[in-house]
Amino acid sequence: MRVAKVLLVAVDCGLLAYWLVTAFGWLPPDWAFKNYYDPLMVAWNWSFFPLDIAAALTGIVGVWRMRRDASRTRLVVISLTLTFVAGMMAIGFWALAGDFDPAWWIPNIALMVVPVVSAILLFGKRSGAPQADTSSAASRSV
Repeated sequence: MRVAKVLLVAVDCGLLAYWLVTAFGWLPPDWAFKNYYDPLMVAWNWSFFPLDIAAALTGIVGVWRMRRDASRTRLVVISLTLTFVAGMMAIGFWALAGDFDPAWWIPNIALMVVPVVSAILLFGKRSGAPQADTSSAASRSV
């Protein structure tokens, strides 16, 4: 469980760092994706800002709350979902555009893999979880 939390916080801090670098124009031009400074690409990139910030903040706060009470997982689940979606949207765009640059594909694939791995580590082997009632209403009334 600790590994998953560390992974989540690392990804969340990475998202915040990316937006800090982007906001202040600190990204070296040779690290930028193709057409990075084109106004349409700038708008596309910034369209991820609310999604990424929401993912990062819910993740950091969620992990902090889980440290205090392990049953508090809602924010972490929201963060995992938002992070996966952000990575999937970026990969979908790059695939449709026919632009394969490992420098941008790898981090975005990581945004998809880390939430899945973290979800398995955090929620895959929950002991003591209530079991669903498998009997149907029809069989109970007979």
